[in-house]
Amino acid sequence: MFPAYSLYAGSKGAVEQFTRQLAKELGKRNMTINAVAPGPIHTELFTVGKTPEQIQGLANMNAFGRLGETDDIAGVILFLTIEESQWVTGQTLRVNGGFI
Repeated sequence: MFPAYSLYAGSKGAVEQFTRQLAKELGKRNMTINAVAPGPIHTELFTVGKTPEQIQGLANMNAFGRLGETDDIAGVILFLTIEESQWVTGQTLRVNGGFI
């Protein structure tokens, strides 16, 4: 579906593995390490160079039929900073509206 995305996809896989390993290494210091993997987010960086049809096509690939907004991601990041999330570590949280 996304031609020439192999390097991009590979880098995402590396981030997930670094997240898991760093969580194991830094847990002894009471540090949590997590990654947030957002889906398509309605920002200028995302929309630049895409046609309205491409943008809508990507929006239609999740459960809500829309692009995410920055506030959709901010709440998850905020959660990861509070005491109640101290038992969450080594995880990649996919904040993508069920993006397929």
